[in-house]
Amino acid sequence: MPELPDVEAYREVFQTCAVGRVVRRVDVRDAGVLHGVSARRLREALERRKFTGLERHGKWLLARTGGGHTLMLHFGMTGRLVCDHPDAAAEPHDRVLFTVGRDRQLRFRDQRKLQGLWLADDAGVARLLDRQGPDAMAVDREEFEAALTARRGSLKSALIDQSVLAGLGNLLADEILWRAGLRPTGRAGDLTEADRRRLHTEMRRTLRSSVTAGCVPPRDSWLTGHRDDPDPHCPRCGTFLRRTRLAGRTTVWCPRCQPGDA
Repeated sequence: MPELPDVEAYREVFQTCAVGRVVRRVDVRDAGVLHGVSARRLREALERRKFTGLERHGKWLLARTGGGHTLMLHFGMTGRLVCDHPDAAAEPHDRVLFTVGRDRQLRFRDQRKLQGLWLADDAGVARLLDRQGPDAMAVDREEFEAALTARRGSLKSALIDQSVLAGLGNLLADEILWRAGLRPTGRAGDLTEADRRRLHTEMRRTLRSSVTAGCVPPRDSWLTGHRDDPDPHCPRCGTFLRRTRLAGRTTVWCPRCQPGDA
């Protein structure tokens, strides 16, 4: 599933491919990815206009236009952006094609279609983002600590709850907790001040590295690099990694590096 670093990579694709260029054509090949807007209305709002700028909040990408509209993209489980030539054959899962300038086409590609595209004015943007917590890349330590202190559930559940903190997903949460030495099954509200500070620090470090890589990288020195091994062991201490489900997601941790209740 795309997480904050993946969406940052898609923002770079969008920026390089389409920002500042006139949208010559919008081709909706599958209206099932459109939310609250018809294919005709999307074409009317975007064709002959330019994308003027991009923002990201959590897992949302916001593309501003010269017409006062914002194209909002959420990538769900399998969404991505691809830049190609307009003459190149479309892939089966290319749902919406934006032909920009003379020689570029931005493609929203999504196999499972769990989220998609919205077109909104400023009030609509605010409404769609109303239940999102602060962005994980931008949140300061005080706001981060306050958000966790107010939670009663497990630490892992709090981190992947987009209303608490926007942008973290399953891989990032496990990686950050492993680095911080905190058990994912622990209670968010039970953390000490030192725990919360360490968790915020490790979150920022993990996000910086992941954004640079354009994903949560499966490096040998990272938990992410071993969670899917046939015989997974901690890259730090060699202990056999434990696996369970929290908030409906597969959760991996090291019982030695992340002490606490089993």
